[in-house]
Amino acid sequence: MAEDETLAAEVLAEGLSEAGFTVLAAPDGQAALELAAAGAAFDLLLTDLRMPRMDGRELIARLRSERPDLPVVVMTGFPPPDGPAALHAGPAPLRLLTKPIQIAPLVDALRSVAGLV
Repeated sequence: MAEDETLAAEVLAEGLSEAGFTVLAAPDGQAALELAAAGAAFDLLLTDLRMPRMDGRELIARLRSERPDLPVVVMTGFPPPDGPAALHAGPAPLRLLTKPIQIAPLVDALRSVAGLV
């Protein structure tokens, strides 16, 4: 998970852990990319769009350049006018959620993109 708001990241990580997910948290896109480069194993990406150092759009593009099938859930207070299509091309699943985020719909979105439902 890439989320620059510390309190939000803590709340989300706790809720997702309780729902059975293992969460690797990064404070921005650059840190998330560094985790991936260091060999961190992950099945999907949960990211904010607006973050310092590297935003969610670039993070998605960089990770999908290596893993085109990577499932992604984007959470943002500022959704792009064109919706999810503005964030990626191709067949890999991507869901867009608008903040404030509630755990139940987030868990549903994560399970959906991961093919767990």
